[in-house]
Amino acid sequence: MGFFWMVMVIFVGFLFGLILNHFLPLLFLKNKKLGVLPRGSFGYMPLLGETLAFLNPHPSTTVGSFLQEHCSRYGKVFKSHLFFSPTIVSCDQELNYFILQNEDKLFECSYPKPIHGVLGKISMLVVVGDTHKRLRNVAINLVSTIKSKHDFLTYIEKITLQILDSWKGKKQIIFCQEARKFTFNVIVKQVLGLTPEEPQTARILEDFLTFMRGLISLPLYIPGTPYANAVKARIRISSSVKQIIKERRRNNIIFNNNYNMCENTNINSQKKECDFLEILLGVDTLSEDEKVSFVLDALLGGYETTSILMAMVVHFVAKSPAAFEQLKVEHASIRSKKNKDEPLNWEDYKMMTFTQNVINEALRYGNIVKFVHRKAMKDIKFKDYLIPAGWKVLPILSTVHLDPSIHSSPLEFHPWRWETQRQDQTSKKFTPFGGGSRYCPGSELARVEIAFFLHHLVQNFRWSVEGDDQPIAHPYVEFQRGLVLNVDHFAL
Repeated sequence: MGFFWMVMVIFVGFLFGLILNHFLPLLFLKNKKLGVLPRGSFGYMPLLGETLAFLNPHPSTTVGSFLQEHCSRYGKVFKSHLFFSPTIVSCDQELNYFILQNEDKLFECSYPKPIHGVLGKISMLVVVGDTHKRLRNVAINLVSTIKSKHDFLTYIEKITLQILDSWKGKKQIIFCQEARKFTFNVIVKQVLGLTPEEPQTARILEDFLTFMRGLISLPLYIPGTPYANAVKARIRISSSVKQIIKERRRNNIIFNNNYNMCENTNINSQKKECDFLEILLGVDTLSEDEKVSFVLDALLGGYETTSILMAMVVHFVAKSPAAFEQLKVEHASIRSKKNKDEPLNWEDYKMMTFTQNVINEALRYGNIVKFVHRKAMKDIKFKDYLIPAGWKVLPILSTVHLDPSIHSSPLEFHPWRWETQRQDQTSKKFTPFGGGSRYCPGSELARVEIAFFLHHLVQNFRWSVEGDDQPIAHPYVEFQRGLVLNVDHFAL
């Protein structure tokens, strides 16, 4: 009995500690003079609070029942307990913009620790302060270099034609699989110089799929779980990247430090490649591990979010015959000014104005990124609210995109709205790629890939969605059945 009671005392003490930890932040607030806490609830589950309800799956074209109920009850700014932390949740466009614009001043990135375990501690997605600034500057320079390369556009079009050619004779395709194949083949070529035919590409893709499944799984490091498998997959991908780096260096490639030139003393300059990795190796401000982590970030950014955006565009256009017809007219006009097999270029891309409207509307309506993780660096007053130091802060981007007081008929896919809202693409009303110093540096590359894919898709196929599949926020967006399309090919 003594042992039993000892166990009970320990258990009760542990439980009391959890409860105290859960509600303690409400009892010891230092700067009450700055304002009052927003109304809200911490829920009744120690540590987890309201996290499970917040993450409850729902169509990404809606705000979900949790946010709808809480905003109705408490207003657009409320307190909660999410991701093991007391939290201020913002569905207010002014506060969201304030948070995004004050990165590293009043707020800092604060993703849950388990995410660090998969992404790595030096991923650009999770690091803060000077380290993030240094990595971001490199990213901007690298993206600018890739955009300036003619073969980047040529390769996008080549992979597009390969994918669409494989559809001929098929009545149905699983589009999310096709989109991921497309985006992975494009990004792995631009980052690592690998083509789909090379054995390394297949191995990296297999590990990357394992990596992605674990990134959105329950963070339990138990052998065999998706999370544990993802951590191991990241180690294997890192090892593959390091091996590729060694092979490059054995080829006696000499890089300079201006990020936009590469020379090879043993190879004719006309045959050399100047891909992402070769340029990255010439950056002296990054350590070897940072370069490897940087490659993984580039693969992640160019693969998953771009493929999901492609799927959203195709899904929404299938539901809007008028948008399909206008896309077809726009791209037929561009093609009519070119020779039969002449590749697309930047001037063609700039002419795809309605295509950009469609992409913008898919971003607004579909909400690939529902929210971002931040933390208050000190006590902050916003209007009459107090945001306590150390509390998590979640700006909810989707609620602004779907707010009827900001966007007319927000629950409709209407790309024509962007004919008058073009000036608002980076404003408080529209933040699909984040904002401030963490605005996605590769957003333009994603747009180019999707625009070029649509150019050939609308001229060669009609399609419809099989069943009622739709984008679901889980919390990352996915199509539960992979977006099955009925396709009809017609020759030009």
